[in-house]
Amino acid sequence: MRGKKRRPFFLFLFLGPGLLAAMADNDAGGLISYTVTGTKFGWAVFVPLTLCLAAVTYTVQEMAMRLGVASGRGYTRLLRERYGTGWMVFQVAALFLENQLTLLTEFVGMSAGLELLGFPVWAAVAVSVGLALSIAVLSGYKAKERFGLLIGSFHLLFLFFALFARPAAGVQESVRLCSGPSFRWYAAALAGNAIAPWMIFYQNGAYADKGMKARHIRAGRADTLAGCVCQGLVAAALIFIGSSLYGMVPDLENAGAPQIVAALDARFGPAAGVLFALGLFDSGLLAAVTVSLSSSWSIAESFGWSKSLNDSVREAPGFYGIYAFSVLLAAGMALAPGLRLNGISVFVQVAGGALMTPILFFLTLLTSNRDVMGEHANSLRQKVRAWVCVGILMAVSAFAAALAIV
Repeated sequence: MRGKKRRPFFLFLFLGPGLLAAMADNDAGGLISYTVTGTKFGWAVFVPLTLCLAAVTYTVQEMAMRLGVASGRGYTRLLRERYGTGWMVFQVAALFLENQLTLLTEFVGMSAGLELLGFPVWAAVAVSVGLALSIAVLSGYKAKERFGLLIGSFHLLFLFFALFARPAAGVQESVRLCSGPSFRWYAAALAGNAIAPWMIFYQNGAYADKGMKARHIRAGRADTLAGCVCQGLVAAALIFIGSSLYGMVPDLENAGAPQIVAALDARFGPAAGVLFALGLFDSGLLAAVTVSLSSSWSIAESFGWSKSLNDSVREAPGFYGIYAFSVLLAAGMALAPGLRLNGISVFVQVAGGALMTPILFFLTLLTSNRDVMGEHANSLRQKVRAWVCVGILMAVSAFAAALAIV
């Protein structure tokens, strides 16, 4: 009886990495692209698609969690041990490039959010950099995790906001809009954003850093499921909110945060615009921290450096050096004039889906290997789900490549 009473609290103690990884996937770029998607195509097709993709996200993230917890080793190290240094270098380098493009969208988004609140551009970037770097001075993993969870909790306000949204286009009109190359490009971006590459490396590294063991896999699954459900619901809410702005945003293809905020103000009042601007900054900050950490964990592990958030900057200079370099490089890039957040975000999301294909391929092989996983290796059902996800990503990547060529 005592064990049953303590179990919910026990599970709560392990909420963190899975919830953070999934919630950070609703980043600054995602906030804009989800809203623009709803404004452009309505909700009838994209909201169900988003909720269905949550199952794919869970399948991938659960394997990443289980690999780190059951094997006690990171994905990067296992990739080198099992498949050679070449594959490891290729995937780490590709991840870093993809992460920098993602971080660019986060700092553009954070700066745009603060500018909408009255900050000059230089101050907006400086505040964003300062807060993103402050994670390094927090003491221990738990403090850093609580910082992330506090930021991520703001996303749930969009669920409340969606209750007041009323789609401007009906179901039939929304379905009619979902055709042509533009629709296919946004659909490919939605699939790519559901399974961002950095999520694998972040969640895999965070669970190991938190000290979870094989006996905690059940709690890890609860954490991962909670994150995927929240991510899917918030993304669907943003699309639904965007659908209420149908026909209100001129030049939608080039629309950015100011145009979206102006439409929200006209539709719901000035409080809606302020909420969106704060959400843009908040989501960018959470993603900037988690994406940068995924780069730090993967590169530090490939070189065999200390890579724990429980270490101080002095104890793990390489790990925190990569983190700081990633943040400062992205912030510098964000100062370039004329950057379009929506266009960059959609491109990054599609590219992320393409990069995920080899990562998911090897992740499935590793989690199916009993020498690596022991009794926690993939069951037949888990293998089928995993290979279906690989097939989906391969199809999305080929589809996006064909669109780019055309």
